[in-house]
Amino acid sequence: QVQPVESGGGSVQAGGSLRLSCAVSGYSDTCSRMIWFRQAPGREREGVATIESDGSTSYAYSVKGRFTISQDNAKNTLYLQMNSLKPEDTAMYYCAADLGGRRYWGQGTQVTVSS
Repeated sequence: QVQPVESGGGSVQAGGSLRLSCAVSGYSDTCSRMIWFRQAPGREREGVATIESDGSTSYAYSVKGRFTISQDNAKNTLYLQMNSLKPEDTAMYYCAADLGGRRYWGQGTQVTVSS
């Protein structure tokens, strides 16, 4: 069973930084894509950053230039470095792994940014 597990969330003041991690276990193939999503209270879940199997990345406009997605294949771990955080970045952050035509979700980690 493929299981992503997020960590690294917390509370930070505006302008601060956090690094989220997502350890993915239970698979031996290469994920075709890994994605960070977030969902704020009362809002729909949105994609934040994506990394493809070839290493190419893409970002939501709202985080471009502030967030960086990366992965350590040796550790089967996905990262999201978040800098210059804003109160509007407050949300539950989820990682998802696309593998074998299915998407596997983690349980999420909360990020709270105070002004």
